[in-house]
Amino acid sequence: MNIKNKIKITIGRQFGSGGYDIGQKLAELLGISFYDKELLVLAAKESGLNKAFFEKADERSTQGLSYAFSVGLPYMGMFTPYTDILCNDGLFKLQSDTIRNLAKKQSCVIVGRCADYILRDDPNCFNVFIHCPSGIRKMRIMDKFKIKEDQAVELMTKKDKERAAYYNYYTNKKWGSAMSYHLTIDSSILGVEETAVYIKDFILKKQID
Repeated sequence: MNIKNKIKITIGRQFGSGGYDIGQKLAELLGISFYDKELLVLAAKESGLNKAFFEKADERSTQGLSYAFSVGLPYMGMFTPYTDILCNDGLFKLQSDTIRNLAKKQSCVIVGRCADYILRDDPNCFNVFIHCPSGIRKMRIMDKFKIKEDQAVELMTKKDKERAAYYNYYTNKKWGSAMSYHLTIDSSILGVEETAVYIKDFILKKQID
């Protein structure tokens, strides 16, 4: 497959829409790297901070870090004051640096973490949002986490609110709005694998010689 330039594909997704699986399959189809929570490991390694700090703040705009520090999560080899680093904004900057560094080096699929906004000046970045009817998402969540219907609905609502608040806060855009992405797609129409194929074909129409 002859791709002209390094391509970066960002995946925004409703919780339970299959966005993770679609992103993983898309990366496999294109033969490129896939990053979701792997970004937290890389950001921790590059910054010298414990991964738990990034996990506590992951896709959350206002909580997690003060708690993480208060319970004594280890701090690894950095001398900048805690107040400068161990806040969600500080960690967002560190994670953003990791995403930009990856984008310079390789083609990849990145799930969440405002990657579309972080890479907004990259002409070879394609931004996709995956959505799905709530009933189908609920059933997928129940099956994946082995939980009851009311628990699935509660979890789905909570996660979507967290992701929307995080995205809206750091980008000044609206999470899930079609204007924020190159492509939005309902994963229930084609299913996970065929949705990944559709996205691949959409992107390669511009990228292949």
